[in-house]
Amino acid sequence: MSDLEPGVIRKLDEVVVNRIAAGEIIQRPANALKELLENSLDAQSSHIQVQVKAGGLKLLQIQDNGTGIRKEDLGIVCERFTTSKLSKFEDLTHIATFGFRGEALASISHVAHLSIQTKTAKERCGYKATYADGKLQGQPKPCAGNQGTIISIEDLFYNMPQRRQALRSPAEEFQKLSEVLARYAVHNPRVGFTLRKQGEAQPSLRTPVDSSRSENIRIIYGAAISKELLEFSHRDEVFKFDAECLVTQVNYSAKKSQMLLFINHRLVESTSLKTAVESVYSTYLPRGQHPFIYMSLTLPAQNVDVNVHPTKHEVHFLYQDEIVERLKEQLEARLLGSNSTRTFYKQLRLPGAPDLDETQPGDKTQRIYPKELVRTDASEQKLEKFFTSLVKSDSGISSTSSEGAPPLPEESFRQTAARKSREVRLSSVLDMRQRVERNCSVQLRGILKNLVYVGCVDERRALFQYETHLYLCNTRAFAEELFYQRLLYEFQNCPEISLNPPLSVQELIMLALESEAAGWTPEDGPKKELAESAVEILQQKAPIMREYFSLRISDDGLLESLPTLVPQHQPNVAHLPVYLLRLATEVDWEEEVRCFKTFCRETARFYSQMECQSGSMSGHPRWIMEHVLFPAFKKYLLPPPRLKEQIYELTNLPTLYKVFERC
Repeated sequence: MSDLEPGVIRKLDEVVVNRIAAGEIIQRPANALKELLENSLDAQSSHIQVQVKAGGLKLLQIQDNGTGIRKEDLGIVCERFTTSKLSKFEDLTHIATFGFRGEALASISHVAHLSIQTKTAKERCGYKATYADGKLQGQPKPCAGNQGTIISIEDLFYNMPQRRQALRSPAEEFQKLSEVLARYAVHNPRVGFTLRKQGEAQPSLRTPVDSSRSENIRIIYGAAISKELLEFSHRDEVFKFDAECLVTQVNYSAKKSQMLLFINHRLVESTSLKTAVESVYSTYLPRGQHPFIYMSLTLPAQNVDVNVHPTKHEVHFLYQDEIVERLKEQLEARLLGSNSTRTFYKQLRLPGAPDLDETQPGDKTQRIYPKELVRTDASEQKLEKFFTSLVKSDSGISSTSSEGAPPLPEESFRQTAARKSREVRLSSVLDMRQRVERNCSVQLRGILKNLVYVGCVDERRALFQYETHLYLCNTRAFAEELFYQRLLYEFQNCPEISLNPPLSVQELIMLALESEAAGWTPEDGPKKELAESAVEILQQKAPIMREYFSLRISDDGLLESLPTLVPQHQPNVAHLPVYLLRLATEVDWEEEVRCFKTFCRETARFYSQMECQSGSMSGHPRWIMEHVLFPAFKKYLLPPPRLKEQIYELTNLPTLYKVFERC
């Protein structure tokens, strides 16, 4: 038997209990700011000012012009579980305000020196009170002041040295404060917000009263994001929710993930929703790159449990999985339907600019081509001679090679015979091939190998059957991966499409800059200088493109050939000007692996576009899908797992049998 005696259970001192509870709710200055911002918004404020010293550790002051606090309530305002938002437990199911537990001010008063100055509309003067450990220190003192409330928090965690030491530097804490304020400013555009460091004349962040969400995003996060915003809303009658969303289109990406999520106007986090959103964008964005997302969901109050976390940054709600899936479907549909883009020219204006992944989000160049190149009358005339189909004399394809195939009129391009195959010895390319092979989904490869093509839905989607299942396929996503892989496996051995006559690269880039799709602004610099810079880059890198990818640019700046990636396929030259411009701005020419990868990705995106335009050489998407792309998918494509999200099962035979039985 052990001689050890059991420990004595004692009731903790109330001060210790309160400090422990306060530490759970107020974990850092940003938590305190969030709680007090919500109080100010509950008080119907139209302007909120925040002043900070030492990252909020020395001083965090929030001033608003809201309804204020009654003098009679100042005595208990900092006691735990005092609130004007509810009176009984059942009220939680209908709570429509931010705060409701009455713990924020109480918690702050246990870990900081707290003072409140307030004035209501009915009172002739304001009152100022100080608090410690949830208790009023002396009587409130009359003072002059405007309507509203000023809450000052000084020496946060002065009595919790371990917590204070665990916090980051004042600069990092200030950044977290800025992030919190920025998110509330975006969600509440009718309210003006100001954030200022004490002693500095200029605010670090300011948004006007009666603004808009998109305008506040521009002010806070920059024009690079705001110009790429796609706005949409969705109302779901089945699961009873409304969604308002502002998301970046697929031409924007950044290293840092930015997701602003509000549920019933509360700033919260949802791992499942964030994962679903990222999975949609993963099809379009390079690995390690992320979009900007703002989402506001409104659900019936009785369907949301807001009391599951001390800081209220997490909530649970009914039909969570189903709602996340609906939002994912809506986002996918909107991204597929978006067609606008803009291109920035940082790399052209700044020779030797750093790798794009190292620049700030506002400096990002774009990642995806537009749905169609918007052309001026002049550019239409210049491109007219390109809009003819390819003559494939060496492949034996005649002008009526298959029923429904487009006619092949006079020759502008000619596909040359493939040169003798050369062995690839570059370890970088061999490694890229191995990654493709290792990442191949065996299940998806089996589906592609044995599918039966059914028909074309539109220029981006097609139907196919596999066993007893009918699927809808995002053809463009599959085509982009196909062409990327063909560039890797035909490295140094691509057949050529000869251009006859050769085309001026500078004229093509000028066409791109003149198009609305390029998004050129005077701040980007003169178009002629940008075009000359782009041509210079491409001519310097011409030996790489010629040797490895059969893309020839002469010393005179003429485009002489493009690579052939799949038999009977030709790229849509309506996008050729933007493609050349993006080769100059998007490809990382300095590092070998990045160079090959970014070149192949940009080329694959160019080749995957199949919009049918009048007189276009690109042919009919229906014919290309059936006779070119889907046979190539079956023969060549090693699909990565992410492409599973681009296949949607519409129905299957057992389901149809059940329907017929009910009939």
